[in-house]
Amino acid sequence: MSQPEPAARAGHPEIHEPGGAYGDWRAVPRSHPAPYGSTAPAPAAAAYRAAVATAAAVFPEVETPEVAVFPEAATPRAAAPEAVAPGAGSAYPARAAGGATSTGSHRRVPPPRRGSRSTPIERSAATRSRRVRTYTGMAAAAVTTVLAVVVAGQVVGEDGGSHLGVQSAGDTGTDRAAPGQSAASRSDGRATPDAPAVGAGQQAVVKTYEQKMADPYPIAANLAGPGTFDTVATGAPAPGKGRLVRYRVDVEQGLGLDADLFAEAVQRTLNDPRSWAHDGDMRFERVVSGTVDFAITLASPGTTGVWCAKSSLDTTVDNVSCDSASTERVMINAFRWAQGSSTYGQNQMVAYRQMLINHEVGHRLGHDHVSCRTPGALAPIMQQQTKSLDIDGISCKPNPWVYPSS
Repeated sequence: MSQPEPAARAGHPEIHEPGGAYGDWRAVPRSHPAPYGSTAPAPAAAAYRAAVATAAAVFPEVETPEVAVFPEAATPRAAAPEAVAPGAGSAYPARAAGGATSTGSHRRVPPPRRGSRSTPIERSAATRSRRVRTYTGMAAAAVTTVLAVVVAGQVVGEDGGSHLGVQSAGDTGTDRAAPGQSAASRSDGRATPDAPAVGAGQQAVVKTYEQKMADPYPIAANLAGPGTFDTVATGAPAPGKGRLVRYRVDVEQGLGLDADLFAEAVQRTLNDPRSWAHDGDMRFERVVSGTVDFAITLASPGTTGVWCAKSSLDTTVDNVSCDSASTERVMINAFRWAQGSSTYGQNQMVAYRQMLINHEVGHRLGHDHVSCRTPGALAPIMQQQTKSLDIDGISCKPNPWVYPSS
């Protein structure tokens, strides 16, 4: 006949065998707790109470939640009597002569029965071990829950926002976010003031050279810059063959225009077969320093006027560009570069910018102004196309190239 599982009392196992010296399990009064009751072992409950007390001491301002894991943590069970009068069918034997009790930790254990698979005490020990591990795990979970609630209450700032940060390995704390600002706010993937934010699922649009050349840019017609220049810090080798012409690109400070785009436009335009490099006549090399044949310079209208006046040229009337022949500078008016002219319109910004470069460099190469003589024909590159395409009653078409038919 199989036996029921033994019950725990005050941390010590009770062993009952039919007819044994420790009482019959069937004689246990109904008022006695049922085997394997819902109360937790004393060590687990004590651990829970210690954790709650510790949390309350460390964080007195945070209300500790009531976690109903161990009922006996709030209401401890009354200790069982040390001794019970003999007889009356009690499960707790009386104290034996000589001071020893039958419920002590040094009781004699009957030997196992022959042929039995396990003895009651073995079953009791194994069950108790499982029970202790189970309740110990429950105690650890309860402690973790209490501490997590307390810590969560502490990391909420006065403004209602969480200031709990994560410090990566090797972080010395010198680059931490300010209060109220998450560490994610320092991400390198954020949009800069010069670039619009990219939405989810979208990719940043990178414009091609042709697209950037086709865009007009805002700039005031009467802008006067500081008159100081930055040299574009990259060079470009001269392709092809022919006489080598070395030049430098300078851009006035504070214009807010793309200096690299301007430098690339100059190099591409001058070395195009339709330009002055036609048929190997010459080739153009952009340098950063050293001796140059000219310095093509992008400057504000005010600064352009100052440098052109050094060569007795007035560019302020029509806000145009010039080749300041008495200096090293070929001046490109930034207003015209950014806004174009009415003769081309802003839908032909690429062609206008190419014409502007070819025309002013043509002066540096020794070419004077030429006007169109055939109505409806392409205007010659040395015509003042910024001012007009209709000269002496002869209307011509805009043309950015020295040799347009090449």
